Amino acid sequence: MDGIDLTPIVNAVITLITLIITAFLIPWIKSKTTESQRCSMLTWTRIAVAAAEQIFSGEGRGEEKKQYVENFLKEHGFKLDTDSVSSLIEAVVQELNSGTLTIK
Repeated sequence: MDGIDLTPIVNAVITLITLIITAFLIPWIKSKTTESQRCSMLTWTRIAVAAAEQIFSGEGRGEEKKQYVENFLKEHGFKLDTDSVSSLIEAVVQELNSGTLTIK
């Protein structure tokens, strides 16, 4: 019995998440913050995601990583609702997974 290849579905979901982030989250964040604040927030999120990837190695530890990043951002003075933080984390993880993550 052959297994079902879920790769196209996973790729479609990742594309959809990226599209939603681009269409809704980024304009909302831009309306609430200055350019300097956005750059700072994105830099700290990239640092936190990279650190979480190193600290919590292994499969099935996504919630621990996410909680670490949320706490890290709060400790650095960023106050966003959970959905916005989740979307920002997803965007940075997408950068990480595609090999385009850079910390500036």
